[in-house]
Amino acid sequence: MTRLRPLILCVLLLLSPVALAVGPDEVLPDAALEQRARDISAGLRCLVCQNQSIDDSDAELARDLRILVRERLVAGDSNAEVEQYLVDRYGEYVLLNPRLNSHTVLLWVAAPALLILGLVALFVARRRSAGTNVSTGLSSEEQAALDTLESGRPRD
Repeated sequence: MTRLRPLILCVLLLLSPVALAVGPDEVLPDAALEQRARDISAGLRCLVCQNQSIDDSDAELARDLRILVRERLVAGDSNAEVEQYLVDRYGEYVLLNPRLNSHTVLLWVAAPALLILGLVALFVARRRSAGTNVSTGLSSEEQAALDTLESGRPRD
């Protein structure tokens, strides 16, 4: 069992992309600034990986963006100023969570609207199928009268 422990540790380290993403040379000496950098980086998209934050990605561009974030923080920018700088430079696509603007309102409204539309369609379909499957429960006299009306002749 003691021989397996180093192997298990190596496998866990290799499977952990967060452990490989931010290099020790990128970490700021000021813990508060480093935490702000991590918070900002978690909300920024890696332009190479596209669905990972730059904090989780080990792509070269993600590394450059992490360094840029830290440089801007050291220069005295606020979190919002750093994000705006990156949006101005790379577009809103760099944000993992897009802002609610006139040109992104469709992104925010489409999913809930489609969900509501689907639920309404499901409700209507269930109501229609429930209406057609209802047994009439007619007595034999009522059924004979109905058959007479439908066929135009009396039932035997």
